[in-house]
Amino acid sequence: MADINIVFDILTKMKAVHPTSTFITSLYNQYCIRGGLSKKQLEGLLDKAQKTPEIAQGKIATLEAIILKKITRDRTKPTLTAAVIQKDEALGNMLTEILVKYPQHKRVLFLQSKYIKNEPITITEVDEVKKFAKLLLK
Repeated sequence: MADINIVFDILTKMKAVHPTSTFITSLYNQYCIRGGLSKKQLEGLLDKAQKTPEIAQGKIATLEAIILKKITRDRTKPTLTAAVIQKDEALGNMLTEILVKYPQHKRVLFLQSKYIKNEPITITEVDEVKKFAKLLLK
């Protein structure tokens, strides 16, 4: 008993009905070379086949069933979970105190902008602020 190949039957019928369609020709060639089509390609074929009255409804229903059996490979988007940065209140107070006394101190202004924007402040920068506080706030 010969195997019934619905996809190939639909492709040959579609190629006969739409001989100039590059989409159908491309699907036909890919099916003949690779022996199968992807789920997206089958969905495109189904869309075209439903608009063609020469294709039997039973074959369209079988094609729909074939599509439903195929797995859907969705690429899940990576979830971005930003680490919650705990603001060091003592560091913020030191920055404010230095800027009250020296409002044009460029390095402290830069570090305060990082602090306000919740950007990470390195340990060396924290040590730098402590050194500034020790020198400038006597």
